[in-house]
Amino acid sequence: MPQANLTLSPHDQQVLDSIFNPLELSSLQTNNLIPAESDLKDEEPDTQAIKASRELELKAIALSESGELDGALELFQQSLNLAQRASVLNNRAQTLRLAKRDEEALDDLNKALELANDQQTRTKCHAHCQRGVLYRKLDNLEAARADFEAAAQLGSKFAREQLVEINPYAALCNQMLRQAFDQLK
Repeated sequence: MPQANLTLSPHDQQVLDSIFNPLELSSLQTNNLIPAESDLKDEEPDTQAIKASRELELKAIALSESGELDGALELFQQSLNLAQRASVLNNRAQTLRLAKRDEEALDDLNKALELANDQQTRTKCHAHCQRGVLYRKLDNLEAARADFEAAAQLGSKFAREQLVEINPYAALCNQMLRQAFDQLK
């Protein structure tokens, strides 16, 4: 296969950078202050009710992962009865999505984002990602973009990838690059 010796002008490089850096596209400034997603944490008071709620939430997640969605939803509700927590709503939304109950999942994600405070960045990030996926599924790309931008600002690599995918300029650029590489073959 022939090797192409391609050099880009500074302008061309800037265009490509703007296409593949979705945070610049949305006029959000990227900087080194964006945390890694693995560094995100949820801090909550350490009360008995929250501890009990957290235990039920973990059991519900395990049930959901094993496909026992009805049992998981029941445990999530019990957890919420003990303490209204953003994390529980976010995780219940995931189970509702698995049960193909997207409208209810959206409701839970909206509530989770209302409840989440600045000490619950992990839940906020995941809720924005989930809601972005649901909005994208519903062809509401503007709402999806807003959620993915929020999640990307919190450190989500997945959200950054989604922003590139829904960026029409990136899609066009990818198509042109594929055609160029096909011609090089």
